[in-house]
Amino acid sequence: MDNKELELLKIIADMEGTPSGAYNIRANGKAFDRKVTENVDIKSKTDKAGIDIIIKAGTKGEKVHIPVIISESGHEEMVYNDFYIGDGADVEIVAGCGIHNCGSGNSRHDGIHTFYVGKNARVLYTEKHYGDGDGTGGKVMNPATVIHVAEGGYMEMETTQIKGIDSTIRNSTAVLGDNATLIIKEKIMTHKDQLAKTNFVVDMNGNGCSANLISRSVAKGNSKQVFVSKINGNNKCTGHSECDAIIMDNAQVSAIPEVTANHIDASLIHEAAIGKIAGEQLIKLMTLGLTEEQAEEQIVNGFLK
Repeated sequence: MDNKELELLKIIADMEGTPSGAYNIRANGKAFDRKVTENVDIKSKTDKAGIDIIIKAGTKGEKVHIPVIISESGHEEMVYNDFYIGDGADVEIVAGCGIHNCGSGNSRHDGIHTFYVGKNARVLYTEKHYGDGDGTGGKVMNPATVIHVAEGGYMEMETTQIKGIDSTIRNSTAVLGDNATLIIKEKIMTHKDQLAKTNFVVDMNGNGCSANLISRSVAKGNSKQVFVSKINGNNKCTGHSECDAIIMDNAQVSAIPEVTANHIDASLIHEAAIGKIAGEQLIKLMTLGLTEEQAEEQIVNGFLK
């Protein structure tokens, strides 16, 4: 890999050198490097692009890296990754996609990640998206996540769009079993004419299950953001959806939360707030010696932490 590709891996997956655990690196549509362990197996699909990640029941403390990078202008791909997390496992999965486009063709990565979280298993899944390059071609990502959490299972998903993605549509669906827990934390930054759409749909089917969907975003320039969340309480459950956005310049932000209770013991809450940076916040930081631009950057960085 060249220096730019290594830099992308560092940004999206915190990879410097070879990780100690299992990993699969995909570069420009091909498997670049892979390592499996005693408890984590990674297999290429035979019928379509993508991999199966199989984590043995009872596995504890393992970390799996599965980054994707695109550095060839005009490369477009669709990838299918399936995760099978055995009962009682407790693992961290680090994904992410970085695009470096210096040409005139659109570079695009679409992916469908399907998770099967076993009974009493715990998963922390982090995914970062990043784009750069001085070409005129677009940098496009459309990730989809399908989540099945079995009885007593726990999945926490943290997704971050750092910068540089011209267009993204992010679809996530989940089905929760008895006493299952799902937490999704999303952070998005858009600028110029970029577009970001998020769609969450959670079916809370299990007795005692819970879901917490949290989105924080900043929209600058002429960018547009749309956040849609739907929580269906189909049993005794607790669900919460929250969208907080800072709007700047000529940007547009829409937040469309929806909660539906189909059971008398479903407890559901939704919250949405969109607004500009408060003037007193800017003034306070500027009295400390910051310019207005520096003050805005400090506030935005703190908001997206």
